[in-house]
Amino acid sequence: MTPQIMLDVFGEAIWLVITLVLVIVVPSLLVGLLIAIFQAATQINEQTLSFLPRLMVILLIILLMGPWMVTKLTDQFHKIFESIPVMIG
Repeated sequence: MTPQIMLDVFGEAIWLVITLVLVIVVPSLLVGLLIAIFQAATQINEQTLSFLPRLMVILLIILLMGPWMVTKLTDQFHKIFESIPVMIG
């Protein structure tokens, strides 16, 4: 097994993790930004106001994108598992 093969496998895994995390984090950040703008405009300084909408968005995104995320993870696992004989050499 060459170092280049291991770097490729780790690189693909890292990009997959980044993609899966961004799918969840970006909508949460956008909702948090909208709520922060609303709080600044209305001068409501309640810290718990942003928690529930962000939680609901995260749960909704996981509900909607969960099957896609699991598919991507299982595809990556199968790809790595099937390439073990090639990696061992």
